[in-house]
Amino acid sequence: MDDLSCQELAELATDYLEGALAPAEHARFEAHVLECPGCEIYLEQLRATITLAGVSAELEQRPEVIGLLTAFKNWPRP
Repeated sequence: MDDLSCQELAELATDYLEGALAPAEHARFEAHVLECPGCEIYLEQLRATITLAGVSAELEQRPEVIGLLTAFKNWPRP
């Protein structure tokens, strides 16, 4: 099995998180993450970003937040 480079891992990260990698690619991905602290951190950051984006999207749908966003939409800027 060929080693996966950090660049290849970054390119496959979304597919990995969506469960879209073929079993062999999935295994290569996970083996690389286990051996590469930098890619492990990258994957953790990507997961955190996805979580925060989801929370933000949910908050933007709340009536009180919609009201605030609407009120400040045309707020004069200095």
